[in-house]
Amino acid sequence: MTVTASSPRRLLILDDDPTGSQCVAGIDVAFDEDPAIPVQVLAEPESACFVLTNTRALDEAAATAMNRRIVGGVLDGGIPASGLHVVSRSDSTLRGHVIAEPVAIADELVAHGVQVDAFVLCPAMIEAGRFTEGDIHYATVDGQAVEVARTDFAQDATFGFTHSNLREFLAERSGGAIDAADVLSISLEDIRSGGPARVREILAGARDRAWVVVNATEYSDMEVVAAAMAELEAEGRTYVTRCAPSFVRPLTGQSGARVVDAEAITIPAGRLDHGLVVVGSHVGLTTTQLRAVQERGTLTEVKIDVPAVLDERREQHLTELADRVRESLTRSDCVLYTSRDLVRTDDPAASLAIARSVSDAVVEIVQRVRTARPAWVVAKGGITSHEVAAHGLGIRRARVEGQFWAGQVSLFAAEEAPEEVLGMPYVVFPGNVGGAQALADVVDTLTAAVAAR
Repeated sequence: MTVTASSPRRLLILDDDPTGSQCVAGIDVAFDEDPAIPVQVLAEPESACFVLTNTRALDEAAATAMNRRIVGGVLDGGIPASGLHVVSRSDSTLRGHVIAEPVAIADELVAHGVQVDAFVLCPAMIEAGRFTEGDIHYATVDGQAVEVARTDFAQDATFGFTHSNLREFLAERSGGAIDAADVLSISLEDIRSGGPARVREILAGARDRAWVVVNATEYSDMEVVAAAMAELEAEGRTYVTRCAPSFVRPLTGQSGARVVDAEAITIPAGRLDHGLVVVGSHVGLTTTQLRAVQERGTLTEVKIDVPAVLDERREQHLTELADRVRESLTRSDCVLYTSRDLVRTDDPAASLAIARSVSDAVVEIVQRVRTARPAWVVAKGGITSHEVAAHGLGIRRARVEGQFWAGQVSLFAAEEAPEEVLGMPYVVFPGNVGGAQALADVVDTLTAAVAAR
C-alpha cells in the first residue's frame, strides 16, 4: 500500500461498525468513544483516525447523539474545525442511519462555527462488488450485479428500503424531506470525460447542505472526486462524507492494499495453540461461510441458542457455554455461533432490542474466556466485531495491520487493551463479504501462523 500526495485535512472517520477500515492500513482505530483517543491521533495535520461507534446497532436518537458527542469532544479537545473532514462511514448496501448521522455531524460543526456546504454520498465498495452507475447502486450476488433494492440487504428489519437509484433512495429515507430532483450527481461521464475540472465544478456548486451522489465503478473514479474535494476544502469549503470502505482510501491519500499472510502474523508466546471464531451475523453469506467451516471439521462447535438467551434460561446457558469454550480451546480451535433461526418482529425497535440482547450474550461469553489466552480471535459480523473487541476483549485502541484479501477482512493489532489481550491477532470479518470458503481460509491462515511460531 502506498500513500499518494498529502492533504492538509485531518480525517475523523466515525464508523458505524468495525468494517470500515478494511481498505486502508497503518491507521489507528478507537474502539472506545472517548474523544481523547482521536484528539491524540489527530494532533498532526494529514492524520486520520477511525472511531468505532457501532451506531448501526442503535436507534436514531442514540446514534445522532453519539455522533455529536464525539465530534464535539474532538473539537473541544483542541483539534481545529478548519480542515477537519468528518466521514460518516457505513454500509455499502445502504443500511444504517444514512441521513441522520451526517446531519448530526453537520449540526455539531455548526455549533463550533463551521457551515457544511454539502453531504457527499459514495457507497461503492469495489472489492465486494458494490458500485454505482447511472445513479443506480448495485451489489454483486452470485457473480451477478443486482440492483441493491432487489437484494436481501434491502429487506433489513431496521433499515429496509425499496429504491436503488441513490437520488430516490435519499428521498425515501428522508420521508420526502429531500427531493430527488434536488440531489446533485457526479456521473461516470463527469469523472472520466470532464475530469477533475468538471467534478470540481459540480462540488463547487453544492451549497446549503446539498446532497451529492458519487458514481464509481473503480478506484480511479473515487480518486478524482477525492482530489477535487481536497482542493475545495483547502479553499475553505466543508463537506461531510457518507461512504462505504472504498472511498476512505483515496480520502486518506492511500492507494493499493496491504495483504497479510501467515508469515506476517505474529502469535505471541504464552498463548494457547488454538483460537476462537465468534459468529454473530445472520446474513445468508455468513451462514454459508459458517457451514464451510463446519464441513472442514477442524473446529469444536459451540452454539448459542438464541431463544434461551431471551428468557429465564439465560444465565445458566451462558455459564455452560463459556465453560465449554474454555475447555475446547485447550485441545482445538473453537467456533462460537448463534443459532441460525433469526428471531425478529415487525417493530424495528423491538428487533434492535433482540439483537442487543443476543450481542450482549456473545460479549459475556468472550469476557469469560479471554483470560484463557486464545492464540487469536476472529469475529464474524460488523456489530459482532465491534462488541467482541470493545466489550468482550476490552480493546480501546488498535492499528489496522492489513487485510487477508485486498480490501477485505482486516487484521488488527491492539495498542490499548487488557494485558491478556495485547499482542493477540484480532480479525474483523464483515458479515456480507467474501466467498463461501473465506472464513475457513482465514482460520487456516491463522492456524498456519500458530504452527510456525
